[in-house]
Amino acid sequence: MTHEQEQAAEKAVETEHSVVGEQSPGEHIVRLEMDGRQIILLGTAHVSRESAKEVARLIDEEDPDTVAVELCQARYESLKAANRWKDMDIVKVIRQKKAGLLLTNLVLSSYQRRLAEQFGIEPGEEMKVGVRVAEEQGKTLVLADRNIQVTLSRVWRGMGLWGKLKLLFSLIFSVFADEEISEAELEALKGGDALTAALNEMSRSFPELKTTLIDERDQYLAEKIRTAPGDKVLAILGAGHLPGIRKELGRTHDLKALDRLPAKKMSTRWVGWVIPLIILGLIVTTFRADAPAGMDQVIAWILWNGSLSALGAALAWAHPLSILTAFLVAPISSLNPLLAAGWFAGLAEAMIRKPKVADFEALGTDLTTFKGFWKNRVTRILLVVVFANLGSTAGTLIGGAEVIRVFISTVLGN
Repeated sequence: MTHEQEQAAEKAVETEHSVVGEQSPGEHIVRLEMDGRQIILLGTAHVSRESAKEVARLIDEEDPDTVAVELCQARYESLKAANRWKDMDIVKVIRQKKAGLLLTNLVLSSYQRRLAEQFGIEPGEEMKVGVRVAEEQGKTLVLADRNIQVTLSRVWRGMGLWGKLKLLFSLIFSVFADEEISEAELEALKGGDALTAALNEMSRSFPELKTTLIDERDQYLAEKIRTAPGDKVLAILGAGHLPGIRKELGRTHDLKALDRLPAKKMSTRWVGWVIPLIILGLIVTTFRADAPAGMDQVIAWILWNGSLSALGAALAWAHPLSILTAFLVAPISSLNPLLAAGWFAGLAEAMIRKPKVADFEALGTDLTTFKGFWKNRVTRILLVVVFANLGSTAGTLIGGAEVIRVFISTVLGN
């Protein structure tokens, strides 16, 4: 399937579903009639005390057959399992190349938790209340959201290197931003206007984010709600999704296409091998023309790759042996797209400073402070992986430029 065909498959297909309805004066409850069924969309603020109360009240008053919640199976299990962090295998996360995804997920959770602590309510409390009340009353429960790992993977794969760097640092800096929001302002987000404006602002800096985080999930959520069983369905959603879901409910969507991870472009795969081959070719050619100059290239490649990768690990407060691992591995891994210096440095860190149960238990609070983020062994390992890889990437660019400079001055200059 071509890239264009994949895009076409992921778009909604117009159908003849008849959707009529109205929005409540409060602007966060939408009532719709669809094919003889009643669908109620409740927009919530994910860390709002009032949202949690309203969820319980609406389930009691409306007595729906089905309650759909903006959760995937993984997030549902996280809400149900208080000690979920204790079961995390950090080594397995690194080996499966998911350290960056997990770090992003933890950063997002951290930002939400900081707001939650300000108002004295757990993140996702309104979803937790919806699940609990629905199960207590014997309602059919539908987990309507797309798997969070699929969403983050689609975001990550759809961005270039510069976009990834901007996103990563924006997320990390957002954790430590010292800003507060009033509960009145938080409740105002239910109307959708302020939240939509914020999302639009973000989409201007990261166009890929709005498409994947909002538009695609609107389609996914709408399809799950549309196909939910029962004559009366109550859907509990973040307020920002209301306009999009209301629009998408009249269409049929291919959930398999929306769940599919985009394949890496053939050009990207080739570049991963072509650049190392060019670097090696330039060094070999220079060696034949001038052995000392060729040695200068090798030394420059090793020092730039190794030093900057080691610096990245050091910025994450890695153990000296983990820093040394990054230095030794980076010059080699940069010549093989199947390897990454951060993976080896992260594995070394995990073995030398193996996370304790207390580290997993403290994640919730450690994620809200700069010191805690770097002190906790779990997040420190993830930072070692990411920062060592970023350093290695920078080292490849600078070291590669130095190899080219020496080649030009030595071979082409003669």
